[in-house]
Amino acid sequence: MDKLRFALTGVGMMGREHIRNLKLHPEAEIVALHDPVADSREKGVRQLGHDVPTFESLGEMLSVARPDAVLVVSPNYTHRKVLEPLFAAGVHILCEKPLCTTVPDAKWAAEQATSHKSVFWTGMEYRFMPPAQAFIQRIKDGDVGRLVQLSIREHRFPFLEKVGDWNRFSRNTGGTMVEKCCHFFDLMRLIVGAEPVRVFCSGAMDVNHQDERYGGEKPDIIDNSFTVVDFDNGVRAMLDLSMFAEGSEEQEALTAVGDKAKLEAFIPSGDLVHSPRVPLRAPKQPVRTHVAVDPTILEAGTHHGSTYYQIAAFIDAVRGRGPVQVTADDGLRAVAMGAAAELSAREKRVVTMAEIGL
Repeated sequence: MDKLRFALTGVGMMGREHIRNLKLHPEAEIVALHDPVADSREKGVRQLGHDVPTFESLGEMLSVARPDAVLVVSPNYTHRKVLEPLFAAGVHILCEKPLCTTVPDAKWAAEQATSHKSVFWTGMEYRFMPPAQAFIQRIKDGDVGRLVQLSIREHRFPFLEKVGDWNRFSRNTGGTMVEKCCHFFDLMRLIVGAEPVRVFCSGAMDVNHQDERYGGEKPDIIDNSFTVVDFDNGVRAMLDLSMFAEGSEEQEALTAVGDKAKLEAFIPSGDLVHSPRVPLRAPKQPVRTHVAVDPTILEAGTHHGSTYYQIAAFIDAVRGRGPVQVTADDGLRAVAMGAAAELSAREKRVVTMAEIGL
C-alpha cells in the first residue's frame, strides 16, 4: 500500500509532537513542512531527522508538495485563514483544537466541512488517551448504571512559551476555556451523550503571568476555574482546572457517578477504580485496574499516547477502514461551550447555549 503523504502547517511544539508520532506510523510519510517562521521550520526538519521540503507559503506548499493530508498545527487564531486554502485544495485535514477561536469562525469551518469531499477531523487528543478510552467504554457498558454526575479535574503546569508569545492573550487563543478546555467539553459531550443547555464558570488569572508584559500589555488568560455544565438529558458535569498545580501526582482525574457505582480514571498513572454502591456500614468494594501504554508511544508525545492513537484513527478514516470520530461539528460545539464559559467567567452569571448561538 502506498504511504499517505502528510504535510504540516505549523511546526512549533505541538507540530513537532505530531512529527514524532507520524514517524511511528508505517503508513505515513511526511513530504513537506510549512511555517512562516524559519527557526520553526529548521527545528521541524531536525525533529524529522532527514531533509524534507519546507515552505514559508502555504499555497506554495500545496502546489509543489501536493500532499494527501495536512495537519493544521498553527496558532489558534490562524485556523480560519489556514483552512480556507486547504478546503479549496480538497486534501484530508486534521485540524488541531480549538477548531477556531470564535463561534462564528467555527460555524464557518463546520459548514465548509459538510461539503468537503475528503476527511475532516478535529484534533481532540484527550479522547484517545488509553485510560480515558477505557473509562468511556466502561460507562457506555453500564458499569456505573445510569450516569448522573461527571467531573473532570486537570491540575497541571502553566501555559508553555510559544513562538511570539501568542498564547498569552485571549484574542489569539479564544481564552483558556476555549484553548485548553475545549478538550474537556468535548469529553463531556462524548461521555454524557447529550447537548449542553447552560454553563456557569467561575475563573480568573490569579497566580500565573502576573509579572509578564508583552509590548507593555499584561496577559489576560484564566489560570484556574470551576465550570458546571447542565445537559439536556439531566446529567450534570463539572470541570476543575488549575494551571499552577504542576506538583500534582495525577494531572487528570475523570470521575463518573451513576445510580449503581462510581468510576474513576487517573492520568498519568493509568489506574481505573470502580466503586459499587454498598449498604450503609458494609465493607467498601473498590476494584483497581491499570491501563498500560507502550513506552515508545508515551515517549513520542506529552498527551499520554493519545497523539499516536488519534493519528492512527485518522489514517483509518482516510483509508476507509473506520469512521471520522471527531467531526467539525464536534469541534464547533466544544468551542461554543468554551465561549460560554469565558462569557460566564467575565460576567459572573449563568450563560445559556442559546445565547452563544447553539
